[in-house]
Amino acid sequence: MNFLLAVLLVFGPFSFALGITLPLVRFEKLYFFSETPSLIDIVRALWAGGNAALATLVVLVSILFPLAKLLTVAIEAGGGALAGHLQRVLPVLAKWSMMDVLLVALAIVAAKTSGFASALTQPGLWFYAGSAVSVSILHALIRRQT
Repeated sequence: MNFLLAVLLVFGPFSFALGITLPLVRFEKLYFFSETPSLIDIVRALWAGGNAALATLVVLVSILFPLAKLLTVAIEAGGGALAGHLQRVLPVLAKWSMMDVLLVALAIVAAKTSGFASALTQPGLWFYAGSAVSVSILHALIRRQT
């Protein structure tokens, strides 16, 4: 069991880093143009396009909440006095952990149904989802041990 915890403690942050930097989706428009934005590229484009509120919301829900959950679970895995206090924060963070994966899935569906573009998932989405799932499993394993 400790080996699995150690693997998940490494895999979660590694997958998260790859998930936010690698392309999430590839949009192909008119068979000639394609875009493969990462989550960070999407935030930059929103900010540069004058959508600061939306960019802030995406950063909050897609990067900061999952990062906070990842750090909280890692501290909880280490034990100690701080871990006990953080147990109240984790249920709040857990509610938001897969929201951004859902948002990307909705964007893919919207692109496919509009007829103007086709959308294909890229490795970043799978790493991002893998991070969210591995951190959730890690949290469940830690709770089972206590």
